[in-house]
Amino acid sequence: MTNLNRPLRDLAKIAALVLALLCAGPAAAQQMAVTFDDLPAHGGLPPGQTRVQIAHDILAALKAARVRSATALVNGVQVEREPGSEAALDLWRKADHPLGSHTWSHPHLDMVGPDAFMADIARNEPGLAARMAGRDWKWFRYPFMAEGATPETRAQVRRYLAERGYHIASVTLSFDDWAFNDPYARCMTRGDMAAVAELERQYMDWARLSLARSRGLARTLYGRDIPYVLVLHAGAFDARMLPRLLAWYRSEGFRFASLETVERHPFYRDDYDARPSDKPLSLEAEADRRGHVVPPRPWNPGSLNGVCR
Repeated sequence: MTNLNRPLRDLAKIAALVLALLCAGPAAAQQMAVTFDDLPAHGGLPPGQTRVQIAHDILAALKAARVRSATALVNGVQVEREPGSEAALDLWRKADHPLGSHTWSHPHLDMVGPDAFMADIARNEPGLAARMAGRDWKWFRYPFMAEGATPETRAQVRRYLAERGYHIASVTLSFDDWAFNDPYARCMTRGDMAAVAELERQYMDWARLSLARSRGLARTLYGRDIPYVLVLHAGAFDARMLPRLLAWYRSEGFRFASLETVERHPFYRDDYDARPSDKPLSLEAEADRRGHVVPPRPWNPGSLNGVCR
């Protein structure tokens, strides 16, 4: 009797587990962290636009899309270059989104060398610490995503970042959105709305292509998606397109999480710890290391240089 009842009990447990999973709803959605570079000022300004208005529009789009934590990486020099733009940073903090560092003046590491580069990082710290008021602001993103041409340079800067308590803000999803902001400002100055409509079309096309490419690389490497870190820029065209872009990502099954949450995934471990590492820390580099063919980016930022000239 006991032997006959055991399979029934096992079936009951399985049925209860299936019922619990069904009642819990669909599986957890794919995660994405939304980040912005070059605050408080990126790209040209269309007529009548201000940095504060751009920040306001970006923050409104984030709120509408239920993005509760979007990390903004700051170049402090922009406050000197555009007095008054610091109010955009105040808006960002008022909305309770975190700030991090993109260096003071956005230098290329291989152009200035590690010592000058690290000094530029340090120069950016007082303003961030003051605005974040005891909150965690120790996120760092390399300008141009350039970590150093030699292992020695890469390791030296990473050790510096680790000693100062930084995490590295990775990028696993990018479609060169920065390239649209200056053409948009030119087209709006000329009143060429047909050209603006074409920019809007291309922006969304590039976003679709980049997502397909990143997901393809992740699935080739790991057989599944990983949580992604999306980089955008705090420009006027990004502000215009952000409601549409975030709605599209949601329609693709993404839900938005903090950078902290996403980079707890094992793929980002060495970036999160800012440890010197020989491990390729981009999807492209890891695919290349394993001998996979890395598809070229099927879009070209240079193609926008002549728009509305």
